[in-house]
Amino acid sequence: MKQSKADKIHYLEPELFTASGISSHGFTTRHEGVSRPPYNSLNLGTTTLDAAHNVEGNRHLLANAFGGGPERFVAVTQVHGVDLLVIDTPNPDYLHFQRLTCDGIITNQPEVMIAVSVADCVPLLLLDPEKRVVAALHAGWKGTAGNISAKGVAAMVELFGSDPSRILAAVGPAISPCCYEVDLPVLEAFRSQGGGYERFAEPSGEGKWRLDMSAANVAQLRDAGLGEENIEVAPHCVSCTSELFFSHRRDNGVTGRQMGFIMLK
Repeated sequence: MKQSKADKIHYLEPELFTASGISSHGFTTRHEGVSRPPYNSLNLGTTTLDAAHNVEGNRHLLANAFGGGPERFVAVTQVHGVDLLVIDTPNPDYLHFQRLTCDGIITNQPEVMIAVSVADCVPLLLLDPEKRVVAALHAGWKGTAGNISAKGVAAMVELFGSDPSRILAAVGPAISPCCYEVDLPVLEAFRSQGGGYERFAEPSGEGKWRLDMSAANVAQLRDAGLGEENIEVAPHCVSCTSELFFSHRRDNGVTGRQMGFIMLK
């Protein structure tokens, strides 16, 4: 992924998606927003103690930078689950979706920007250039254990007739194993789903493991039918890269949120 800029928005741009030419998309960094420390400066998360007008202003900056406009910006209340919101018809009021609780959004509607917010969790974007369908997914450890990546692909197949082999995926910047130590209940959550994701958890001490959530989501996407050549992964650890990204664990919970976003042109 390359670092790009649109108006005041600095972001990582999945080049696989850009080559299709049908969407605006990316993963924001923390730069050039209006929030004050410790949320400086492009904080896009509503679950922080940052002033609400700052977050709203930052979301307006994001929407306007890509021509969608704030009235066609869709985010939801994320709850670390696997439920998905599907928008398949025009809507007179997209803002009301913010009150819905789920962790993924799928749409075939043009000029509607869908987005998920993260500080350590994995943001994922999906794009079917043939059927013109996009998805934004939030995969924390609970969502990853619940197979949200594969569920996003399955919903695109079932509802829009997508062919998994033609779907493109971008796995955005997240916390890496170097900075993400988990305990037995987390590993048991993966085992209970039958996915065998303990292979992505390297022992790091008594009752501790270092979990690679990005690799687990890539494996889900591969198992769902995506080819390796259709998956692009950000190389950054958000905890290690404080100059670019917020990290909930690094900053002891007092931090902002970046977003993964996508909009059909």
